[in-house]
Amino acid sequence: MSKAVFDEIRKLVTEQRNPATMDIDTKSALEIVQLINAEDHKVALVVKKELPYIAQAAEIIVEAFKKGGRLIYVGAGTSGRLGVLDASECPPTFGASPEMVQGIIAGGYGALVRAVEGAEDHAEDAARDLMKRDVTGRDVVCGLAASRRTPYVVAAVKKAREVGAKTIYVTCTPRSEINFPVDVAICPVVGPEVVMGSTRMKAATAQKMVLNMLTTTSMIRLGKVYGNMMVDLQMTSQKLQERSKRVVMMVTGVDYDRAAEVLVAAGGHVKTAIVMILAHVSAEKARKRLKASDGFVRGAVEGKKK
Repeated sequence: MSKAVFDEIRKLVTEQRNPATMDIDTKSALEIVQLINAEDHKVALVVKKELPYIAQAAEIIVEAFKKGGRLIYVGAGTSGRLGVLDASECPPTFGASPEMVQGIIAGGYGALVRAVEGAEDHAEDAARDLMKRDVTGRDVVCGLAASRRTPYVVAAVKKAREVGAKTIYVTCTPRSEINFPVDVAICPVVGPEVVMGSTRMKAATAQKMVLNMLTTTSMIRLGKVYGNMMVDLQMTSQKLQERSKRVVMMVTGVDYDRAAEVLVAAGGHVKTAIVMILAHVSAEKARKRLKASDGFVRGAVEGKKK
């Protein structure tokens, strides 16, 4: 069994030696960072090739959200941490419920700060961890595995399909090597790492870029952005309180004091404050307009229904 795993791993793109960095251990600090930077330059171009698949995945996520479903990331090690990170950033950025985007990491949340050796190999834990979240056919499960083969992640995706959930897989190996069914595979193949097998580097950067696109695109399509500004953010810190005022000021042209005043009347909700000012309506009417337009500020200001 171990020889079979050895043969599988040694063939992975993520486990090859990078010819450009064979003698990196002889380099100066400046030369090392130059080599790393040169490799990092390749990541965005590789991700660009996957944009049609990323867009397709985002549309699936939006449809799930509209039906009350969730996006659940599942990963191990660095990939798992990236999923949990992206999920944790959605509530303060977009005013999303913490339930809307979730992250599961092999080994549990303790694995976020300390490596849990071997957790990724425990395929039998995946279904249990997934079903603790009561995953159903309304949800989307996104597997994250730079090497494609991570047993825990593969098992979670298979379980998700069993219960009817849509599945997405983000991996840094070729699409042709995914030997199990998924609805959308996103495969930014970044090539061998600067340090062989260290997928916390280019592979992680590529995955982070993809996850940023998935949730940001989905939230924009749900009306949580007006122009290119966050208008559903939560005023949970002094920075976000001041950012909320600035957004209201920039969109409507009112001064600082007026923005603060209307935000109070709007219960701290930036969208409501903007509609109140631009449509010249009360907070109650602004909320009704937003509900009628499915939360889109433009439609609410113009009085359009979705």
